[in-house]
Amino acid sequence: MALLPLATLPISGTKMEKMASLISPRVRRPLGGRAAAAVRCSAAGRTLGDAHGGFPPDFRFGAASSAYQVEGATTEGGRGPSIWDTFCHSYPEKIADRSSGEPGAGSYYSYKEDVKRLAELGVNAYRFSISWSRILPEGRGTPNAVGIQYYKNLIQELLDHQIEPFVTIFHWDMPQKLEDEYGGFLNERIVLDYKQFAKICFDNFGDKVQNWITLNEPLSFCLGGYTLGMHAPGRCTPNLEYGGVDFECPAGNSIQEPYTVAHNLLLAHAEAVQLYREEYQPTQGGKIGITMLADWLVPYDNSPQNIEAQRRGNDFNIGWFMDPIKFGDYPFSMKSLVRERLPIFKPEESVKLKDSFDFIGINYYTSSYAKDQGFTMDFTPKVYSDDARINTLVDKNGIPIGYSENNSWVYVYPRGIRDLLLHVKERYSDPDIYITENGVLQNAPGDPSPHLPKSLEDEMNDMYRAQYQSSHLNELAEAISRGVKVKGYFVWSLLDSFEWNFGYTSKFGLHFVNNARQVLEDDYMARIPKQSARWYQWFLSMAKAPQLLKLEGEEKTLVSPIPLGRATPIKKKKTTTDSSTIPAESKTNVVST
Repeated sequence: MALLPLATLPISGTKMEKMASLISPRVRRPLGGRAAAAVRCSAAGRTLGDAHGGFPPDFRFGAASSAYQVEGATTEGGRGPSIWDTFCHSYPEKIADRSSGEPGAGSYYSYKEDVKRLAELGVNAYRFSISWSRILPEGRGTPNAVGIQYYKNLIQELLDHQIEPFVTIFHWDMPQKLEDEYGGFLNERIVLDYKQFAKICFDNFGDKVQNWITLNEPLSFCLGGYTLGMHAPGRCTPNLEYGGVDFECPAGNSIQEPYTVAHNLLLAHAEAVQLYREEYQPTQGGKIGITMLADWLVPYDNSPQNIEAQRRGNDFNIGWFMDPIKFGDYPFSMKSLVRERLPIFKPEESVKLKDSFDFIGINYYTSSYAKDQGFTMDFTPKVYSDDARINTLVDKNGIPIGYSENNSWVYVYPRGIRDLLLHVKERYSDPDIYITENGVLQNAPGDPSPHLPKSLEDEMNDMYRAQYQSSHLNELAEAISRGVKVKGYFVWSLLDSFEWNFGYTSKFGLHFVNNARQVLEDDYMARIPKQSARWYQWFLSMAKAPQLLKLEGEEKTLVSPIPLGRATPIKKKKTTTDSSTIPAESKTNVVST
């Protein structure tokens, strides 16, 4: 969920905070004090009752997660190491709390409890990913029967509770063996191995999965892992100094490798879509798409230069991947600015890429201003983002673009999701769209003590997250009223979990998870619904227009949740292998290809 900004920003704080600020446009320099409160989060005069009434009867409301972030059990059940296991253990200093995906949220053994929580919320869909190295420990070869059975069990449990699975095939956790053997996504050999992995997924789960997502946020994977080296596999130009920070990577090329990796990701996506459409869709009847990170850019002002800067910024953001899968080629602005560093699609690849989706998934969190950087003859880029020639800013004349809770990197700009959706509708021929992630964090980098345990009361008190959801759902309903074909909305995330380079210090979950780094001495891996979970539950079950609520005297429109009481922790001690939960290999029926 991390993304490099399109320009260098002045930043302050520890080196970790500086690096975090550079790796994501959603991680910005704190504005200090409560300055962000100058811009209130509002719902433009509409109540959430209006919004709820604006969603069609078959709309999917859900929550989301990913394998490496929640499963844990990284050395159990036949799972092989992924690049994220290696990265966390090799570069602990690049993770805010020096942690890893172990224990995550313990979902490998607690998946039934996860589904129970989903059912209690009242959602009708759940987005999760399949760990490549749990299915194919060495990246290819014979599938791991125990891993196959785990996902079969999870899918069946969801269906038993009338919850529709939305399955992401690749959410960044590539098997380490493929990285060691040929450099992973830097090498076009990855395309065939990814296609084979996708085929195993279609063979084993396709009879019960109707919604497939080939890739999660390919933009973030390219930039986090190959530009500043703050995500796996940790590559960047050696001795890179950028934005006042020295980045330490053993190898890489920050102005070339992101484009190479993106190209191979797109080719892998196209192969998987063609495979599914030709061999599986006719009989299984499902749909296949891709998920993009698409934080919105707003022109800094109405000058022609800054309006063009916004368009160019969107080209280097969502257009980098959407243009190829819709039109078969990269945006013109990228081709003209990146030139020989941007790979070229062969004619047959372009044909395969065109219209290679049944739906588009969009992950939206925040927005920023785009300001033209100007063009000079002696321009020399240091990293990918320099090529766009724009600056991205979170404030204008000292006023932030949106409210920021605890000076976090999410500046709440609900209108951005509406404007983004209208842009996608207009430019990409009105596709079906799912909001596959939307959320806000606790314990942000601006928190004075983000690494210290909070009280359970503090963990539960996240009504600002409910406000964030309500305001974005209102704008989503407005987009639908304007003809955008939005089919579903997934909160990020179901559970507090491992948040990549932020470790366990940034929490997006509707549920607190007691993963032994938290505040409860017992009840290991207990899932406790926060106030936001109770609010979401209420929203999904409400039958009449809500009342409005004011929080702390601020102009933040919010709907009343159901009465909040202290949730009862799950009486679940530290997990051990349960053969009834994860059947032995001999009991597993695996389709191997």
